[in-house]
Amino acid sequence: MTTFTEPEERQELRRQVARLASRYGRDWFAEKARTGEKTTELWLEIAKAGYLGINVPEEYGGGGGGIADVAAVCEELAAQGCPLLMMVVSPAICGTVIARYGTEEQKQRWLPGICDGTATMAFAITEPDAGTNSHNITTTARRDGDEWVLKGQKIYISGVDEAAHVLVVARAEDARTGKLKPCLFVVPTDAVGFEHTAIAMEIVSPEKQFQVFMDDVRLPGDALVGDEDGGLVQLFAGLNPERIMAASFATGLGRHALDRATAYAKERTVWRAPIGSHQAIAHPLAQAHIEVELARLMTQKAAALCDAGDDMGAGEAANMAKYAAGEACVHAVDAAVQTHGGNGITQEYGVAGLIVASRTTRIAPVSREMILNFVAMHSLGLPKSY
Repeated sequence: MTTFTEPEERQELRRQVARLASRYGRDWFAEKARTGEKTTELWLEIAKAGYLGINVPEEYGGGGGGIADVAAVCEELAAQGCPLLMMVVSPAICGTVIARYGTEEQKQRWLPGICDGTATMAFAITEPDAGTNSHNITTTARRDGDEWVLKGQKIYISGVDEAAHVLVVARAEDARTGKLKPCLFVVPTDAVGFEHTAIAMEIVSPEKQFQVFMDDVRLPGDALVGDEDGGLVQLFAGLNPERIMAASFATGLGRHALDRATAYAKERTVWRAPIGSHQAIAHPLAQAHIEVELARLMTQKAAALCDAGDDMGAGEAANMAKYAAGEACVHAVDAAVQTHGGNGITQEYGVAGLIVASRTTRIAPVSREMILNFVAMHSLGLPKSY
């Protein structure tokens, strides 16, 4: 018999994470953001409970689970009003890439810190002039004896101020062809020549965005993760988990917005009955709930394919999940704000601050337009448009 429910173990994981995160909540999270503080307390408690690195193999301090498990953690945190963006980056992207392609020494060196929260790792791929087109990355890595020298810049890199290292995507020269190929390097954030400046953002989040500058940053030979000739395959190993986590982040945020809106709609009375009894209020919320639940299903499918090792199938499903989740999140937050009326744009009621965050789920880590391009080409077989 086939069911459409998650295993009992993951359902229990969701309950435990929700219980932990509910002790913090949206008001605590927003206060941290507005006072310039960090969510380190929550981050370390998640790690201590074994949730942060739940997707990392047990021999390196993780839980031995899969992307489906860490995505569930990410979603439940967001559903309690505490969406931690670094969950997407550190354990899901960096942890997956290093666990899959790192040497034994690299795994021993970096994975335990990712799991216990003491050595958070950021991820740097986006560049000012490349944007969505990763093929236009100009950050270069050149050999100098036994060392590597990195030069270039990155933009919209999350949590550099909270990270001990950054997994940087650069391009190295192929000795055989002379062409540049993508390679991954672990760069200490305190390395000489590595600088970062914060980008002023409107989003209400304790996690900041940065522009990163690398001016002849010298790295030892073992800073290279994976095979120098592994190319895009190694890079994409982290991108499917990234999209799955972004989708979970979005559906969790959408659930949180709907929880706030439905609670308000049950209590707020203007015309002799709670406003939730009016279809003009009830229908947008019901529609948003349906969209969120559909996105959650596709996200779970993508995670299952990813954990089964079906990278191509996971790529299609992860892109679809990310698209659906972003749309659902935007619609849920919009409905929540509208349900609150004038109260929806105050700080007191806690939904206005979700507006920019929800829009971000349509844009990052890959835009809805690029996902539509992907689906048109790969799912429908239509000619490439760019």
